[in-house]
Amino acid sequence: MDIELWWPTLTPSTREWLMQNNGDAVPPELVTEITRAGGGVATDSESEQSGVSLSDDDVDWIETVANEEEPT
Repeated sequence: MDIELWWPTLTPSTREWLMQNNGDAVPPELVTEITRAGGGVATDSESEQSGVSLSDDDVDWIETVANEEEPT
């Protein structure tokens, strides 16, 4: 499911954390909320920061929203 569909269903504190920590490994409690909302996450053991992360497209989308730009 596209982030535009599940983003609004996240709690404000989760959206804020994702904007402030965009691109970082996502804590387990947020992974649970994201997957319940229909979002996807991936285990990334090949990067410097192993853990669970969002897709590059989702990270880019969040950056756009955090910068108060209109997502495309």
